[in-house]
Amino acid sequence: MIPPPLILVTPCVERKGVEMGDVASSLSECYQRAVMAAGGLPLTMPCTMSRELIAECVRRADGVLLTGGEDIHPELYSPSLPAHLRDRAIPECRERDLRELLLIEEVFLQRKPLLAICRGHQMLNIAFGGTLFVDLPTQRATGVNHRRLDAKRQVVHDLELEAGSLLARVVGQPRLGVNSTHHQAVDLIGSPLVAAGRAPDGLVEVLELKRAARHLLPFLISVQFHPERLVERHPEHLAIFQAFTVACARRSRAGWNG
Repeated sequence: MIPPPLILVTPCVERKGVEMGDVASSLSECYQRAVMAAGGLPLTMPCTMSRELIAECVRRADGVLLTGGEDIHPELYSPSLPAHLRDRAIPECRERDLRELLLIEEVFLQRKPLLAICRGHQMLNIAFGGTLFVDLPTQRATGVNHRRLDAKRQVVHDLELEAGSLLARVVGQPRLGVNSTHHQAVDLIGSPLVAAGRAPDGLVEVLELKRAARHLLPFLISVQFHPERLVERHPEHLAIFQAFTVACARRSRAGWNG
């Protein structure tokens, strides 16, 4: 029997855990269920800042899943942000920010499949020099409400996918209905990434590697929405996890030489 690929999953950091009242790691079971439904074995990443241990975690994993959470600290992408915008950000934990930057660096060094979701999508962009809209209602008011916290498990708008993009091939259609629970989003895109899907107001909600950079990783899809909350009723969202897991299994069995 071929063992399922091991997927390293990043947790949130809570300043006050339920059990002991101290700092705690937290991970929505939706991510775990989506990975397992796609044939993978999820493993939560430990709370370490050791570059050596982070590298070892990536080495033992067959792929990495960057998850959602609260805001990334603005100092990482806009250190001179005006006070009225800085106050709109709700940073989660500086340690998580820095740990995930190290993790992304290690993913690219070791060439492991990567799926980035919501906060993870934003962190990936920042890791390559990109920036974010700190608060969409303040900086980019449009007719689309991107913070539908009342509909976390419902499709609320469509994305137009780039023809020939990996995500378009995975879901088998040029448009994808998604949920939307964010108030920040990608602004300037970092190299070597490219927009692969946009909301009706033009907001970038999918990133992939540029064609000339696809040799860097065997698989990369980065999304602003939460497919893990939609997998049970929408097979096209399960397909995202299945494609990711297949890439991880391939990496596990035979390695990847680019």
